[in-house]
Amino acid sequence: MGIILLDKISIQTKPKMKLSDIRKDYTLKTLDIKDINPNPFHQFKIWFDEAVDSEVLEVNAMCLSTLGLDGYPSGRIVLLKGVDHGFLFFTNYESSKGKEIEQNPKATLTFFWPELERQIRITGDLEKVSSEESDEYFHSRPKGSQIGTWTSPQSEKIEDRSILENRIKELEEKFSTQEITRPPHWGGYRLLPKKFEFWQGRPSRLHDRICFESKEGSNWEIFRLAP
Repeated sequence: MGIILLDKISIQTKPKMKLSDIRKDYTLKTLDIKDINPNPFHQFKIWFDEAVDSEVLEVNAMCLSTLGLDGYPSGRIVLLKGVDHGFLFFTNYESSKGKEIEQNPKATLTFFWPELERQIRITGDLEKVSSEESDEYFHSRPKGSQIGTWTSPQSEKIEDRSILENRIKELEEKFSTQEITRPPHWGGYRLLPKKFEFWQGRPSRLHDRICFESKEGSNWEIFRLAP
């Protein structure tokens, strides 16, 4: 243990840990093809419900990975807001991600639930949801979030935070006596899956990886991948 003297106060510090020494052996659960639901949407719901029951923090948070306009991969955390025949999220269409999706409407969603030692990757094509779906979700949001969609020129350079704070005040006054309408530049996307991968951590890094790939019609090929 090292000691740092700071203005006559002694603070005990732990020795520095190497990044290469940080590791965890996964032992909670297993995953086998014979036990998995043959419909990947149903299997997702099973795992999602278990994550909710386990009180996973930000259970609907997912990494949305797209191809940047510069050709480099681009990732960020967004929130899953619905599942039907696809996976729904909402954003500013004029943001960096919106422009990337406009150019190349393909993406991967990654969920990581460390409490359950699980990860799900879902790859597919993106489409905009209908105006009606975007309106319905927009009006279900808190008023502050609705105003926020009008406030921020997402992904654009700004001088400082005061620009946003002043804009919020203007909009709060504007919408104090009228309904907040959905901005035309804001709405939802639906990812239509072509591939799922369900990953379950296992000891000695010999993890279970079960994949679904779409085939003709509504059929899915199910197979195991080496870790």
